[in-house]
Amino acid sequence: MNRSSGRLSRSEDFTRVYRTGRSVANRYLVLYYFERPSSGLGTPDGAAGVRVGFSVSKRLGSAVDRNRIKRVLREAFQAHRHSLGGDMDLVLIARTPIIELLDAGGFKAVEDKMVEVLRKAALVSSREERRPSS
Repeated sequence: MNRSSGRLSRSEDFTRVYRTGRSVANRYLVLYYFERPSSGLGTPDGAAGVRVGFSVSKRLGSAVDRNRIKRVLREAFQAHRHSLGGDMDLVLIARTPIIELLDAGGFKAVEDKMVEVLRKAALVSSREERRPSS
């Protein structure tokens, strides 16, 4: 699996998720999600499975800060990707309070808030256990 597979990168993909998808939020994150048609016609490259994009506004800080937030969000998402099924596109938008959450609670706190929005969207069950760290 190459690095870019499983990621949303094109502006049109983000726009489709925003316009046709549904959304849930908590204080730290907004999740937009859109189930692609199972025929694979929903994407130009015919990608299957879950694709995710991250949006971190310049209001959240310098490029270094924004990249740190995206890195933590990607890592947290990877830890739970196995529990998501189907062909869908997700966009996670970081809100300003995530900076304080990351500074105070670290990776685990951000991961918990991400799981919270995934549960709100009914994309993972409330009994989903975090897989043990290797």
